[in-house]
Amino acid sequence: MESVQAIKQRFEIIGNDPKLNRAIEKAIQVAPTDISVLVVGESGVGKEAIPKIIHSLSHRKHGKYIAVNCGAIPEGTIDSELFGHEKGAFTGATGTREGYFEVANGGTIFLDEVGELPLTTQVRLLRVLENGEFIKVGSSQVQKTNVRIVAATNVNMREAIEKGRFREDLYYRLSTVEITLPPLRERKEDIHLLFRKFASDFGHKYKMPPIRLDDAAVQALQRYRWGGNIRQLRNIAEQLSVLETNRDITGATLLSYLPAESALPSVIPGSKSDSDFSTEREILYKVLFDMKNDLNDLKKLTLELMKNGGAKVQEANQGLIQKIYGKPEHAEVRAFEEHPHPVVMPATTATAHSDYADEDADDHYLFAEAIEEEEPLRLEQKEIEMIKKALERHRGRRKAAADELGISERTLYRKIKQFDLG
Repeated sequence: MESVQAIKQRFEIIGNDPKLNRAIEKAIQVAPTDISVLVVGESGVGKEAIPKIIHSLSHRKHGKYIAVNCGAIPEGTIDSELFGHEKGAFTGATGTREGYFEVANGGTIFLDEVGELPLTTQVRLLRVLENGEFIKVGSSQVQKTNVRIVAATNVNMREAIEKGRFREDLYYRLSTVEITLPPLRERKEDIHLLFRKFASDFGHKYKMPPIRLDDAAVQALQRYRWGGNIRQLRNIAEQLSVLETNRDITGATLLSYLPAESALPSVIPGSKSDSDFSTEREILYKVLFDMKNDLNDLKKLTLELMKNGGAKVQEANQGLIQKIYGKPEHAEVRAFEEHPHPVVMPATTATAHSDYADEDADDHYLFAEAIEEEEPLRLEQKEIEMIKKALERHRGRRKAAADELGISERTLYRKIKQFDLG
């Protein structure tokens, strides 16, 4: 069995952090078996190295190794990519195609961003894990495959299971052994080592002396939170290598290349204060809550008008009327002013509506149309603004923008196309 140090040299893994060493040890231990492995860690921590280690040390090392980014494949084609399809299975299927599970028979498949898989695909994957069987899209014939599955995710799987986005039975099948890679901010002693390696690589690549950090720059490097982890550190090292003519980097120079941490989205767990709304995403939530309160006020007033008669209630509720009608941007208020009796009650309920036994049902009936017109418009505008700003901050790098927005790269591609932002 190879040592941890030998594996680091072989796969060019930099660092001596105990948590990193433990992750490599677990990969070495599980490699000779066929059990499924789930690699967990934030985006950019280098999760792709673990399945390569496992494959290279397993009895499948002479078989195929296929890495699949589940978040980058459109939802409509991912079943075809993984399991293949028959000719004519769907529009554009001009011939039979082998999927990754068929091609990798006898080898290893690495499913990156497995938390982004659609639920229908999760069912198919569970069947492969349980008995090695799959069915091509458009076929009824069951096929067998013998593959080792290593998956990785930066998603909180417990939370995804609770919200119904990921199957609990599939999670337990994938995570027979779970390997966690620590974020870069928890590996402070490794940060400068990694930076020096990147600086040396880029100096060689661009045929110039490697950049060097002074003591202040090293301290700034270690204090920074590195939300993008190793990927972000490598990006900064490359920028400095290309743009700085002075190869000795000071702390001030380094800080000029680091995005302000306060500008990055962050949600404070368990906090309900105003600071929760400091990011664009939280501001959007606040807007939605305010809209909901306004709609509740409007529903209350309208129900009272219908129940007791317009003139008397208007006199008794001038404050409430002023509060609602004083906001002309609400489409539902303008509609109410123009049509004070817009609701036609069904004949079957005309004699019983005065009882108001089911206000929730009436509320839904009265305001469904208004809600459908108002909320999507505001949501769409906010969504477009957030996507534009994220893309601008990351200079068009969609992966980084998707990480900041808290969505998958596939979802971001779809939004860019939907809103014609690309």
